[in-house]
Amino acid sequence: MKNIKIIVATHKRFQMPADQNLYVPVHVGHQGKEDLGYTGDDTGQHISHLNPYYCELTGLYWAWKNMDCDYLGLAHYRRYLTKKSQAYQESIQIDDVILSQADIENLLGQADVILPKKRRYYIETLYSHYAHTHEAEHLDVTREILKELFPADLVTFDRVMKQRSGYMFNMFIMSKELVNRYCEWLFPIIDELYARLDITGYSAFDARLFGRVSERLFNVWLAKENLSIKEVPFMYMEKVNLIHKGKSFLQAKFLGKKYGKSF
Repeated sequence: MKNIKIIVATHKRFQMPADQNLYVPVHVGHQGKEDLGYTGDDTGQHISHLNPYYCELTGLYWAWKNMDCDYLGLAHYRRYLTKKSQAYQESIQIDDVILSQADIENLLGQADVILPKKRRYYIETLYSHYAHTHEAEHLDVTREILKELFPADLVTFDRVMKQRSGYMFNMFIMSKELVNRYCEWLFPIIDELYARLDITGYSAFDARLFGRVSERLFNVWLAKENLSIKEVPFMYMEKVNLIHKGKSFLQAKFLGKKYGKSF
């Protein structure tokens, strides 16, 4: 049996998988917060205090630095990789739909990385979608940093930003060795972005931009590494208003109305 750990990033009490040897609930941004009874991201080497800006990346950083495993994954308290595509219903039991140890081992035998199915924007590129819903400056500064730190990856960055689809949510399962390579590349970029951007006056929602930028960067890293990928469905564990989400997408595209909250 492979030693696989999937951290479930959460900031509140929520239903969790029964197999917590495989799925490990991690309270991200735990430092200074009320204890929820989950593992906190503020032990050992950590950046828990950056959670209001880095989102689930503080959990990823903690797992990268402190978890001993052969394979590492990331899920969210309300979003998981699943066995098949299906809509959320209140009657659904989480353990019936998420990937089991056996499912994951089988998939890892087929590819380097397990990812959620691509999100397709059709009328937007990864760059234009971010520019319409948030601020183009975030990606422009990221490009300048990449040019300085990893100039060989600039061509890949530009190509990926022109794509009309991508892997979102910072969700994955891959070997710890690949996670090491990814984090050694990602965090210097994100840390420098955090140092350069002036987020004074940003709302709590807007300040979480570093997590959003990392979603785009993950696609750049995947492309430059040329890894074999196995896509699987993903599922929200609570109801999402898809009509409102679609309306907000079109308003951002055509009316210049930025996103102001999560969906």
